[in-house]
Amino acid sequence: MTYKNIILTTKAGIATLTINRPGQLNALNKATIEEIDHALTALAGDVKGLLITGADDKAFIAGADIKELAGLSPAQAKELSQYGQRVFARLEKSALPTIALINGFALGGGLELAMACHLRLASDNARLGQPEVNLGLIPGYGGTQRLPRLVGEAHALELLLTGDMISAQRAAELGLVNRVYPREELYEAGVQLMQKILSKGPLAVRYCLEAVQQGRATTVDNGMEIESSLFGMAFSTGDMKEGTRAFIEKRPAKFSGK
Repeated sequence: MTYKNIILTTKAGIATLTINRPGQLNALNKATIEEIDHALTALAGDVKGLLITGADDKAFIAGADIKELAGLSPAQAKELSQYGQRVFARLEKSALPTIALINGFALGGGLELAMACHLRLASDNARLGQPEVNLGLIPGYGGTQRLPRLVGEAHALELLLTGDMISAQRAAELGLVNRVYPREELYEAGVQLMQKILSKGPLAVRYCLEAVQQGRATTVDNGMEIESSLFGMAFSTGDMKEGTRAFIEKRPAKFSGK
């Protein structure tokens, strides 16, 4: 597939997916979501982590393509919402660590995509929000569900009901983003964080993601059982044996992912 709206590159096991519609502030249309969906399937086996960012310095993704939305029927709108939710859920449920690098506006669908990633870093000029109520709409790609889980119901409702944008610094205070960096340092900070994650036991990283993802959808008691099962599975891996041996021998571990 030839991409028109995204750029997908890979270096040293880290893939970077860039939303590339700078003339539209990287606004999400259906074609762009389809390309993201395809790219997630096309990631090569040597890819260990994924960074997602936006082209240009102004926007990560400044929302949905309003001109496209305006022409939808109620049935078409529901279908688009469900499709976007499925694609974004692929990020959330991915076994690959995924980091959103929010380099400017992350509004509407853009914030929803960022929230589907495992971690979020923001540039100091970033502005984040769910402004759909300003258009007589609500978020359609998971915003009403992920935002309360990340920042708490009260803060989420304030953002959802007012449509207000917040600064990167305020987003960090709320726990919506992990860290804030100067714009020119953001990408390298993302690479360094991903490299740090990838230096750990690959199976342990995968099990951590799995435990959190599965536990989110069940009770605490069931989540504890999931954790115990994965904890036990870790003891069957060569990585666990290497990691504990390296600790005892006071040397860096050499993980194999087995």
